[in-house]
Amino acid sequence: MEPFHLTATGYNLNYLPEYIALRHGFFREQGLDVSVNIPTPWDGVLDALADGTADMALGGIWVPSMYRDRVQHYTVFAQIANRCPLAVLRRGPDGAEGFQLGDMVGKTVLMKSGGGASVGLFFKMLLREHGLDPRTIDYIQDLDGVMLGNLFEGGMGDYYVTDYLSALAMAARNTEVSIAMEMVTQGDIPWSVYYRETATITPAIRDAQRRFCVALGQGIDWVLEHDAESFRDELAELFPNVPVETVVSVTNSFRRNGMWTSTSVPRAAFDRWQQGLCDARLVKEPLAYETIVDNGPAAAQR
Repeated sequence: MEPFHLTATGYNLNYLPEYIALRHGFFREQGLDVSVNIPTPWDGVLDALADGTADMALGGIWVPSMYRDRVQHYTVFAQIANRCPLAVLRRGPDGAEGFQLGDMVGKTVLMKSGGGASVGLFFKMLLREHGLDPRTIDYIQDLDGVMLGNLFEGGMGDYYVTDYLSALAMAARNTEVSIAMEMVTQGDIPWSVYYRETATITPAIRDAQRRFCVALGQGIDWVLEHDAESFRDELAELFPNVPVETVVSVTNSFRRNGMWTSTSVPRAAFDRWQQGLCDARLVKEPLAYETIVDNGPAAAQR
């Protein structure tokens, strides 16, 4: 059995197919002994790649993009999350009815940033895509998610952007707030990907990546083939700190709305995100797909 160590930026519901692949032995069937750690702070994933203690990192593609030609070259070889897993909370009931992003102009939006820049990057990109200037909204985003959640429930701000699981849990326990938008419905984007330092990739590593993609693809297929209600006990074990009804609901929403599709990074979604990163000044110009994505391991597993 070949050790294959993953360092991840977090533990999230949008990584569910990976957890299923681990629990159901799909990686072991491919001869891979996959282990996982989550460093604190999250950018320790880059240290683990640099010192060779990790074979791959899982996180946002914005990191390999902004590091390119500045600090380090990374190659992305697979995707797990094909959609943004965030939600917008607002004050009052029935938040989704009649809500438009333009309603947020002139208001204050809380956005967590402790786990990286993805939340603000995606939200402001979405505003620009809808013809709205992000500068017309005030932001509080330099605090962690737990603190911002408590402050929002206590009365700070008008809207709160956080992960969908946390948002639905908050709305379930607090009738004074509601879900205004599920961002999983807002189009394809390579939200979470697997990558490695380009210079360290060998034919043997690439073969292990291919086998990893085979197992991960089986995990994706398994989740898509099973209504979340049918494996609620497993979800309860994976996410014990959230009411299982909430986890089941979000999982099925993700299943319906294209969160998980395949291990390949879609080209159009990549181009969309690159434009967002360029507009945010993380890259000077949108990167070409082949610059940082090697779709070979994912394509070979089909």
